[in-house]
Amino acid sequence: MELILPYLKAFLVGGAICAVGQVLIDYTKLTPARILVLFVVLGVALTGLGIYQPLIDFAGAGATVPLTGFGSLLAKGVQKAVEEQGAFGILTGGLTASAAGISAAIVFSWIGALVFKSGDKS
Repeated sequence: MELILPYLKAFLVGGAICAVGQVLIDYTKLTPARILVLFVVLGVALTGLGIYQPLIDFAGAGATVPLTGFGSLLAKGVQKAVEEQGAFGILTGGLTASAAGISAAIVFSWIGALVFKSGDKS
């Protein structure tokens, strides 16, 4: 049971976050792009209020993998950079904290574009 419990927590929390996104898509006129931005901003706000870190501690990847986790990462990066560099950290902290993930996404997208051939959908 001790081995399965972390996976169950991650599944339930991550699934709940995704379910909220699906409800927003189904029952509001928000576009998917606006919902994605909402999730990132929500992650930043909840981290700033100290609410999101306990959720990360509880669910692990279930809370860090969704876009709210990306917002949390940005907020943590800004907090750390402001402590170290002062006000200049507001501009650099978020990008510094997320640079590895953003770089990996760009590189793997580029490799995917080289490997796979796009085709006409008609």
